[in-house]
Amino acid sequence: MVTLFSTPKPFQGHSNIIQRNALKSWKLLHPDVEVIVFGDDQESAEVCAELGLRHEPDVAKTEFGAVRLDDMFSKAQAIAKHDLVCYINCDIILTQDFVRGLEQVSAAHAEFLMLGRRWDVDITECIDFSNPNWAEETRRKSLAANRRQTDWWIDYFAFSRGLYGPDLPPFAIGRTAWDNWLVWKVIHSRKPVIDVSRVVVAIHQNHDYCHHPQGKQGIWSGEDARRNLELAGGYHRLRTIADATHVLTPRGLARNPGRYWMACKRFVDPSGVSLLYKVWLPFWHFLLGVTRPLRHALGFRAGAMRRFQRKG
Repeated sequence: MVTLFSTPKPFQGHSNIIQRNALKSWKLLHPDVEVIVFGDDQESAEVCAELGLRHEPDVAKTEFGAVRLDDMFSKAQAIAKHDLVCYINCDIILTQDFVRGLEQVSAAHAEFLMLGRRWDVDITECIDFSNPNWAEETRRKSLAANRRQTDWWIDYFAFSRGLYGPDLPPFAIGRTAWDNWLVWKVIHSRKPVIDVSRVVVAIHQNHDYCHHPQGKQGIWSGEDARRNLELAGGYHRLRTIADATHVLTPRGLARNPGRYWMACKRFVDPSGVSLLYKVWLPFWHFLLGVTRPLRHALGFRAGAMRRFQRKG
């Protein structure tokens, strides 16, 4: 079926709860699912032994201690039992809709990358997996929270073995930019990227950032994050889920015309600053200035624009 691989945070406190929830949910996806956990700590080894997962302690790290993406992806693809592999963050709960989506995508494409948006929810206790309704109840709770992240946040990458080769940069996992670069890489290689957000509910269990010495700021703007952006080649090589070449809907696979709109937005607004404020509003203010004498003479005012700005 599929080999899922990940690298966890220390199994302590709340992280222990949500990571065990995630790992157990993956084990229940399919009788032939394989789960590989990369990490050189004793806790990871003990949890893998307890849950019947494959533990791989040998994985390269950056000078600041983060697991290196290139080493982990290379080893996972080499040792995986299946030709379908999936890197996934260790706080994501999956249910059967993931399996159904993967089966549809793999039946249509020999090579592909499958990803999707996540739903954020607060989960503070261990899920009772002996409850036959655990998946539906957890899914319902996630949808009721109604906090779906934007297209920039990517927490799982299901792909055909060999899609990523030896040219992967030594990104730091758990920091920024690497996930968006992975999308760019496949699109740049002219291979399909499928967004399954419409049919797969990936449940993200909210957490803090105490695993990093500088907390959230260290994750987003620390040395590893800065280095990741350099390795990616800058913002122009970052893509989002909205850039996917195809989407999976309840009616099947379809091309994603929205990707061209994203390309247009990126062309005129590469920094990510809203086009309204970066281009349109300065032009509008200039136009108001040069036409003010005429407008005053004719009795017109800029009220319509002011009303528009207040709505924004």
